[in-house]
Amino acid sequence: MISASALSWRYGADPVIDGVDVVARPGRVLGLIGPNGSGKTTLLRLLYGALRSPTGQVTVDGVAVPELSPRETARRIAVVVQESGGETAMTVAEMVLLGRGPHLSTFQRAGAADHEIAAECLERVGAAHLAGRAFAGLSGGERQRVLIARALAQQATHLLLDEPTNHLDIRYQHEILHLVRELGTCSVVVLHDLNLAARYCDDLVLLGGGDVVAAGPAGEVLDPAILEPVYGIGIRRLDLDGTLHLLFDLEARV
Repeated sequence: MISASALSWRYGADPVIDGVDVVARPGRVLGLIGPNGSGKTTLLRLLYGALRSPTGQVTVDGVAVPELSPRETARRIAVVVQESGGETAMTVAEMVLLGRGPHLSTFQRAGAADHEIAAECLERVGAAHLAGRAFAGLSGGERQRVLIARALAQQATHLLLDEPTNHLDIRYQHEILHLVRELGTCSVVVLHDLNLAARYCDDLVLLGGGDVVAAGPAGEVLDPAILEPVYGIGIRRLDLDGTLHLLFDLEARV
């Protein structure tokens, strides 16, 4: 479980996150949603320790993140971010094998079992055919799948992803989020697409104006009365065969 209380962050004089509480529970997918600039990525970075909040604290399974060594942090938390560069000369297989690093001693080389785990993770994200390709030569969507495979190879108990469906076509958007949901780990996902959030997230945190506007089960947070003032657009909610769908109407903006 990841638990965060009273988190804050500002860029210059402008507060982005101010006194935010978040709980991500074991075996559930928590989605961070909200308009551009609402602090979703900043909050995610605070959760895995890339940023250190001057207030409050973040704990992973009851242990404060600053108390964890880098190796122990990597064994507990796997992260997929958007800004991972593609200028490396590594092949795809080598890139995914990096995920085994936290499980190896300082001078230990990856063994047969590590290569097998890396190959299996590539297969799970539908990218096994890319193993011999240069990572730098991949498309944005292909890179995203490879980076998720690398995170899976860490075999961490918590998975944090910043817009994992970015650059992916519709099929892989659903396949990747379905995979995340089926992993059974404690997962936190930044998403822009509210319909994807409705389908694959158990819980949601809606951010707006630096604060948590709403938090709870996805079906409760995705209420047009809650969403419309935050997004500034008319929203209609449909429940079809047990699946929630949102329709948007710019003419009905609030």
